[in-house]
Amino acid sequence: MLFAALGLSGALLVGCGDDGDDQASNDSQSQSSSQQSESAPTQTESSSGGAASDTQSTASSGNSGDDDSAANGEPVNLIFGTGGTGGSYYPIGGALKSVFEQSDLVDGVQVVSTGASVQNINNITDGLNQVAIVMSDVGYDAVKGQNQFDGQPADIRTIAGMYPNVVQVVATADSGIHSIADLAGKRVGVGKVGSGVEQSAAKVLESAGLSYDDLAQVSHTGYADSVTEMGNGNLDAAFFTSGVPNSSITGLMQSTDVTFVPVDGDVASTLLEKYPYYENYEIPAGAPERYNLGDAVDTVAIRNIMIVGSDMRDDVAEDLAKRFHDYLESGNVSVGALKQFDPDSMDQNLVVPLHPGAKAYYETLSSNAGNAGDEADVSEATASKASNEQAATTESDGAEADRAKQTSAETPEDNVEATGDSGTSGSSESQH
Repeated sequence: MLFAALGLSGALLVGCGDDGDDQASNDSQSQSSSQQSESAPTQTESSSGGAASDTQSTASSGNSGDDDSAANGEPVNLIFGTGGTGGSYYPIGGALKSVFEQSDLVDGVQVVSTGASVQNINNITDGLNQVAIVMSDVGYDAVKGQNQFDGQPADIRTIAGMYPNVVQVVATADSGIHSIADLAGKRVGVGKVGSGVEQSAAKVLESAGLSYDDLAQVSHTGYADSVTEMGNGNLDAAFFTSGVPNSSITGLMQSTDVTFVPVDGDVASTLLEKYPYYENYEIPAGAPERYNLGDAVDTVAIRNIMIVGSDMRDDVAEDLAKRFHDYLESGNVSVGALKQFDPDSMDQNLVVPLHPGAKAYYETLSSNAGNAGDEADVSEATASKASNEQAATTESDGAEADRAKQTSAETPEDNVEATGDSGTSGSSESQH
């Protein structure tokens, strides 16, 4: 009976252990299933950008840490956060996927469609993305821990400055609007609530001493609706913050006479002083690919930047910067927005600090440019010296020839010998 009792006790313990393992397994499977369900839309959205990979392992492999892959410099996987499929960020990510995957340090790039700037920064902070494109104003707020990121500064770094999102204010030709001040008492589209367009509109109005209360009507419409309302005569003007050209504006111009309202003078100066992420921008005149305007329009712009987490390995960040720069210089750029800025400005006027790896690459570029300049100076100096020597030789030959001419009138035969000797002498002196 004692043995029987012991055997029964052992059987019960084994049963409890199985139940516990099953529960843990079920919880794990449930959690895994939930994670897969949550990540499925992202993977679906990024199907054109490449095969999906495990987010958690991808995140750790892209960051510098204590894991073996980082220590050994093994290739990393990157999840590239972009924006909506209808914007510019997503096709840029698609174009750079193959560029970055040519690196020996990058095993694969997964391009995902996101809610753009704010979500991209949050995803990098959470380790869900390793690379992303954002607007400078959102990036500035993130590193300062203000506005949407109040009290939660993001530890992000810049890989490269990119093309500008230009503040474009367009009014109907018969509205009488020729300056930002003229928007007072008018019906104005300011962009969707909370959008980057609306933020720019509010700041521009503020810099002109205006607020929404000074407008006859404030319309929180997106690009398409603003164009429709202007075409129907229900709006006098609208704000657009995008690359140039904006297809909605181009479409409006085909059916409606419009005026581009400048953001210049004191308004621009106030903006640039108060908000360091703004920069001056000119929409040129006579450029068919940029509205083909009769007169240039001065306005302001907010630059887009490519960011990563501060914990990305230096060698990976440096190679990403290099490959992006080389791609822009290759002449094979397929996305129009990437043709709208100078590759040499990628490390300039940034409000989010450069990643040390990217900074190292740009310093190499500057050093190479300096060396090339020095070589050019040496080459120019050498050419100048040779030219001066040739000039001296010619002058010497000319002087001897003049003396030879004087001799020739008296003793023609001696002229040849004298000229020959003097020529040799002159050449010898020049060589010395």
